[in-house]
Amino acid sequence: MALYSLFRSVRTEVLKACVTQHVQSLYTSCPSLAADKALLLKLRKSTGYTFINCKKALEKFNNDVTQAETWLNEQAKKEGWSKASKLEGRKATEGLIGLLMGDNAAVMVEVNCETDFVARNEKFQQLVKDVALSVMAHNSSKKQTGYIKSVLSSEDISKLHVPEGPSLADQIALTIGRLGENIGMRRAVSLAVPSDWHIGSYVHGSVPGQVGIEMGRYGSLVVFQGGPKDGTDALGRKLGQHIVGEAPVSLGNMDDIPCGDSETRLLPQTFLLDPKYTVGQYLTLQNARVLDFIRFQCGERTSQEE
Repeated sequence: MALYSLFRSVRTEVLKACVTQHVQSLYTSCPSLAADKALLLKLRKSTGYTFINCKKALEKFNNDVTQAETWLNEQAKKEGWSKASKLEGRKATEGLIGLLMGDNAAVMVEVNCETDFVARNEKFQQLVKDVALSVMAHNSSKKQTGYIKSVLSSEDISKLHVPEGPSLADQIALTIGRLGENIGMRRAVSLAVPSDWHIGSYVHGSVPGQVGIEMGRYGSLVVFQGGPKDGTDALGRKLGQHIVGEAPVSLGNMDDIPCGDSETRLLPQTFLLDPKYTVGQYLTLQNARVLDFIRFQCGERTSQEE
């Protein structure tokens, strides 16, 4: 009897040892059991990918966040290129205008998506910022003098690179992979002016919380000379507001006779912020002269598309 009890005791200990060894083996060979929740939350917050994909990446690389993020980006890019070709025909008329100001320079871009929901997504807004920064960096690298106005098509933009980062073509594929909508870098314009000229700007429907860039549904840039010594920024903003609100299509001349509500020339239009004057008359009072302007409305048909 004592021998039988001893046998059972030994058998139990052996079974315990086997189970423990098996669990440890599973734990080692299956990193998901060792997944760190803090790292999972960190990876999900930094990348924006789903909980399942972040967990899969951490399991694959045994909680190495750097390798996991690199792998996620590569997978998203591959998936993004595939999705981009599948979604290419889908209409993308939502999105944002991004406006970036520099020293005697400015950039305005339009990036489109399919829904307003995605336009409010931080990853999409980061893409808009990347596009604007890339265009600004590209033109800043050129040695130019005088007034320079560069208009870029979607094809031109896709060839640029994010400063110290991937190409914009790769960046858009990455974003499509993350968000699952057709996205397009539609157009961009960059301006550079002499030191004694000014660039005014205005964005309507601004996205809150952005630093260093303005985003919204409408945007305008206006190039002008003169103006009050300490009020050129305010004058530039007023002119930008008028351009967004009244949608002029040409500059016109200071002595043009206004054509009423149907007027599409900027200078003869009734000034939106002070209707006692035309834009031309208001500029005369401010000792200023408008030389050029650009207006973007998200999703509008351009002359090239009509």
